[in-house]
Amino acid sequence: MLTFISRPMVRIVDRYLPDPFVFVLILTLIAGLAAVGTQGTSPVAVVTMWGDGFWSLLNFSMQMLLVLVTGYMMASTPLVRRGLSALAQLASSPGSAILLVSVVSLAASWINWGFGLVVGALFARELARTIRVDYRLLVASAYSGFIVWHGGLAGSIPLSIATEGHPFASITGIIPTSETIFSTFNLVIVVALFIVVPLVNRAMLPNEEDSVYVDPALLAEDTAEKPENATPAERLENSFILSMLIGGAGAAWLIQYFAAGNGLSLNVINFLFLTLAILLHGTPRNLLNALTEAVKGGAGIVIQFPFYAGIMAIMVQSGLAASISEGLVGLASAASLPFWSFISAGIVNFFVPSGGGQWAVQAPVILPAAEALGADLARTTMAVAWGDAWTNMVQPFWALPILGIAGLRAKDIMGFCVVHLILSGIIISLGLSFI
Repeated sequence: MLTFISRPMVRIVDRYLPDPFVFVLILTLIAGLAAVGTQGTSPVAVVTMWGDGFWSLLNFSMQMLLVLVTGYMMASTPLVRRGLSALAQLASSPGSAILLVSVVSLAASWINWGFGLVVGALFARELARTIRVDYRLLVASAYSGFIVWHGGLAGSIPLSIATEGHPFASITGIIPTSETIFSTFNLVIVVALFIVVPLVNRAMLPNEEDSVYVDPALLAEDTAEKPENATPAERLENSFILSMLIGGAGAAWLIQYFAAGNGLSLNVINFLFLTLAILLHGTPRNLLNALTEAVKGGAGIVIQFPFYAGIMAIMVQSGLAASISEGLVGLASAASLPFWSFISAGIVNFFVPSGGGQWAVQAPVILPAAEALGADLARTTMAVAWGDAWTNMVQPFWALPILGIAGLRAKDIMGFCVVHLILSGIIISLGLSFI
């Protein structure tokens, strides 16, 4: 049992971890002071970098908000709720509920990170309706599956270097996914996490007096009253034909898109969820009722993501992120470079919590170092990818969508996630270094 570790972690986090908005304000000050103190950047220049970069993630912020909103709307449809309820019936005890949500979240996150966040959160809510289990750990277990995303099918870094004409092709050439995502060392890490993460979550299950439960009634979906269709406007709002026409158009586009051999992306995931929500809700009014509930959890995304964009601008433009990478890579040999790349990526991820953005910052430092040392380029690249995924366990940036759906605060789950940070760090380090 790991409760002797998780219990004090939960208490420490509950006492000292502020709201994610306060956390991002503190990170902003740390990044600014570090840029002034270590890079010689003037305070005026730091403020300029911060302000100029503040709105650079607006497109991504909207995408993330739609991950939450479209996923929630799809899951609130009668068909999906029945499906999740049937799957939840496989859990017969609190322990089996924890194991089940962990496995489902791991599998979904390995397929696509946005898909994994939404499915994990929604399934946790459904399980909480049927099983009396610590709700904090249940949601933390759903989030813990996110650890595998950058070693999975939608990993942005391995997919980038497998694409013709990528920005660092002059150094790496084209590195196929057979050497990264489907390499032996990466698959061993993924399989190990698929085994360890559910078992660790099960071992952290608190006893009765330490558990925190949620009233299932609070998670129940509102039942819409039968429409009267008294006016032309109300008849349009409750028009089945209108939803079928628009939903059918969306479905036709998706069939054409996938038939052409295209893969999943964040925009496609959101379009898929929205199309399914339109079709399965049946009428515009039902969809809008679900939307009203869905947007309640999106406040954190709206206000916090611009601050992270400002932090990223400071880290990149001041050279602070490159200096962190250079300092740690300078300790490396050909054999140890993947390990130090992993550690440096984990640190940088606190300030640049975006896989693509982090790769743009670290690749110009790490790839030439790998080339000079004769290190394995594919392994070193995956080390950066895994470092990005690793510290997501305690970086609340990516937890915001799942917390919005679940209706919890970051401090409710982060104590459990600290345990995953420690254990997954050991597993990933060993896999990168010795397999």
